[in-house]
Amino acid sequence: MAKELRSLPGVNKVLTDERFSRMAKEYSHDLAVSVIREELERQRESIQAGKSGDFLDVIVDNALERLAAIFTPSLRRVINASGVILHTNLGRAPLSDDALKAMAVAGYSNLEFDLDSGSRGQRHVHVEDLLCRLTGAEAAFVVNNNASGVMLGLSALAKRKEVIVSRGQAVEIGGGFRVPDVMRQSGAKLIEVGTTNRTYSRDYEEAITPSTCALMRVHSSNFKLVGFTSEVALEELAAIAKKHNLMLLDDLGSGSLLNTTAFGLAAEPMVQQSVKAGASLTFFSGDKLLGGPQAGIIVGEKQYIDKLKRHPLARALRIDKTRLTGLAVTLMHYLKDEAVAKIPIWRMIAAPLKDIEKRAGIWAKACGAKVIDGETMVGGGSLPGGSLPTKLVVLPGGSALAKKLRLQTMPVIGRVEKDHLLLDPRTVLPEEDDIVIKALTSLAVK
Repeated sequence: MAKELRSLPGVNKVLTDERFSRMAKEYSHDLAVSVIREELERQRESIQAGKSGDFLDVIVDNALERLAAIFTPSLRRVINASGVILHTNLGRAPLSDDALKAMAVAGYSNLEFDLDSGSRGQRHVHVEDLLCRLTGAEAAFVVNNNASGVMLGLSALAKRKEVIVSRGQAVEIGGGFRVPDVMRQSGAKLIEVGTTNRTYSRDYEEAITPSTCALMRVHSSNFKLVGFTSEVALEELAAIAKKHNLMLLDDLGSGSLLNTTAFGLAAEPMVQQSVKAGASLTFFSGDKLLGGPQAGIIVGEKQYIDKLKRHPLARALRIDKTRLTGLAVTLMHYLKDEAVAKIPIWRMIAAPLKDIEKRAGIWAKACGAKVIDGETMVGGGSLPGGSLPTKLVVLPGGSALAKKLRLQTMPVIGRVEKDHLLLDPRTVLPEEDDIVIKALTSLAVK
């Protein structure tokens, strides 16, 4: 062991090796030295563990690979053939081409600058009118994501006051975040009423005290409670809130501007319906059924939105200029009645089954696979249990093949069931088909 350790080359020997010095010219000296030291330390640990050390050639190659890996972005575009449209792990909603082009504009912008007056402006004006026109709300405000929107709303309007919510709606969302925890962090006092499966109007009425400031509905966007259940309609909650001079807060989670039943899906609460029913504030996400970039959107009564805009947390939770631009363009798609034609998730949802079948057949022919009936999930905390009919390309090889596709230059993500790899064309845009076919062909799947 001691002999092998002594035989390891020094940092300078690797640094001045012709192959390393030629390839590492584009990197800083300090970085190159750091990477060489890391590789030599790995060699020492390997030798001390009883394994053989590598020769200089291998050490040089490994160090160069380490350097290259540092400058290879780990966040990459992938092809989503998993069968889940709003796949949280894959970035949820893909953006429209128009939104992406708008977000790529370089240089300065009038983010917080009023071009008419030449004085400081407000970033929310770039989307507020669009949101009000689409939802019927008096005012609107946008922050980083929906959880931060709820946090801001409760912090600004309900700190040290009581907020009544159904026990069946005190849910946990993705990543282990729980609605009760978010509410407590805001300083609001959570008052749970009813039972897990049944809550009535009287439960809310009986829980109201002089310290109560709001009733709150939290849409069960990632699960579905069936059987012996009862919940209070938003219109009923609005009547109770109005009777007692309370706010009504409606956390839709996903939130949709289109009627999902028109696409053969279950009814997902629409933002417009929430506003019309009488919610004081409605909270929803930008990167779910809206089909835009990550954002937390708040619409509702101007008196409350104005308080949110002035709250200190608003600055900490604000949305950046790039996503604000993408959101504005996405909202314009709805105003132009072109959401189904241009927003990727709605293109996927609306795609006719016969078109999916045709594309699946082409994929299968390219690699000798077979096509079966399947279901596409909407996902992303939307329409729990809701699915669309699809055609799946089925390949033997399971996890091993799935990994090979993930390691392609353009990763293709499928799902594995019973030692078979399933690929769903519905969650892949037609213009991405050539990438999938090339990946399958390159693997010579038979």
